[in-house]
Amino acid sequence: MQNFIKIHPQDNVIVALNTIPKGLELTLDDGLKITSLTEIPAGHKMAIADIAEGAEVLKYGYPIGFTKENVNCGDWIHTHNLKTGLGDLLEYTYEPTPVEETTTEDVTFMGFNRPDGKVGVRNEIWVIPTVGCVNNVATAIAKQANALIKGSVDEVIAYPHPYGCSQMGEDQENSRKILADLINHPNAGGVLVLGLGCENSSIDILKPYIGDYDEKRVKFIVAQECEDEIEASVTAVKELIDYASSFEREPISVSNLIIGMKCGGSDGLSGITANPLVGRFSDMLISKGGTTILTEVPEMFGAETILMNRCETKELFDKTVNLINDFKNYFKRHDQTIYENPSPGNKKGGISTLEDKSLGCTQKAGSALVKGVLAYGETVATAGLNLLSAPGNDLVAATALAAAGAHIVLFTTGRGTPFACPVPTMKISTNSVLASKKANWIDFNAGVLVEDTPMEVLEKEFFDYVIAVASGEKVCSEKTGFHDFAIFKQGVTL
Repeated sequence: MQNFIKIHPQDNVIVALNTIPKGLELTLDDGLKITSLTEIPAGHKMAIADIAEGAEVLKYGYPIGFTKENVNCGDWIHTHNLKTGLGDLLEYTYEPTPVEETTTEDVTFMGFNRPDGKVGVRNEIWVIPTVGCVNNVATAIAKQANALIKGSVDEVIAYPHPYGCSQMGEDQENSRKILADLINHPNAGGVLVLGLGCENSSIDILKPYIGDYDEKRVKFIVAQECEDEIEASVTAVKELIDYASSFEREPISVSNLIIGMKCGGSDGLSGITANPLVGRFSDMLISKGGTTILTEVPEMFGAETILMNRCETKELFDKTVNLINDFKNYFKRHDQTIYENPSPGNKKGGISTLEDKSLGCTQKAGSALVKGVLAYGETVATAGLNLLSAPGNDLVAATALAAAGAHIVLFTTGRGTPFACPVPTMKISTNSVLASKKANWIDFNAGVLVEDTPMEVLEKEFFDYVIAVASGEKVCSEKTGFHDFAIFKQGVTL
């Protein structure tokens, strides 16, 4: 295993794969010898040429910012001497990138066919409150009802949240859309919608957002109309379990799979290991007729033109421009900087600027054409690569992916996190240290890509693993019973 990697021939930095001590002589592929002038932590960048103050720093073949001062060859490059090049809204020109679309042999997974033509990878019963006031009631219902599960039913899960009332305008609309999306999600073999009775988003208000539904699959309880809402709800859930248990896993084409892709960059290895691996998976699934969704719009800033120029049509390009600029305007409306996205953990792991993070993020999109651009709360309608409007917040973005129709969310991480969303949330580590340290969190280790495991070998292993999870194998968060649910709040609370 080497100590560093140069990602692109044009780069004027290398990335340390292990901590590089001060004074170590390194030999680049072209024979150039460089000595480190200071210790370079793993995941961090070292200059491989003298870079003048105000000059571009190149990583992935693209600028990740400008130097604040003169940088010497062998210097550590990070937040102390590198600043973002991002600023205000930009003008964009559609310059389509040629993309060769390929078709590969179909593969099947063992999933659940639903009567409405959708497919699921889990057969769960979901208890979805319309309003935060009945959160604890929903949790109590799920706890009691889990003793009743049978047959192919996996689990009864409650999804508490703080919204559904005291909201206005777009926030209220978004809450209703997300709740309706979850109610209609095919990973749920049955759904109990639990209302209070006096909330803004009452069941009667919510039903038009849900649309047509199967009365055997979706049931409604209004707590204020029941003498004992828990007893009534558990009875309803028992009926849902009886219905859902009639479904059995059967072979289904992977062309029906919708996979969400999340986390832009946790550390300096994100764009080298885990994110490119997910990108390869995305291309492979799409070549078989499947669908992937990329989100976290603020983690596209600085790399957005890569995605814009891969849009299949000018209309999709225009939608992507709006996707980016709408989010930038959201920051501006709240008097916040557009570029201040890398977290303290990101910076500790080697990410210096938002461009650095974003160029790692876009690796998850592989090389496929963009076939769809979705607003927050909108569901997938077109197979292939889709872009989804959602913030960088992990819980909000992952929930948005589930609401958009994702059966599974692939979450790359260099720092580690135990959270999950309403669908199986697979944690893919960027480095082997994390995979070893947090085996109870991490499902798949992409760190071996810098430890002499070829991408061609690992991408097949990873694809097979995703198929296994789609066929019922539990990921770590499912084994521990972790399920999170979060809705994007932007405006006024009454």
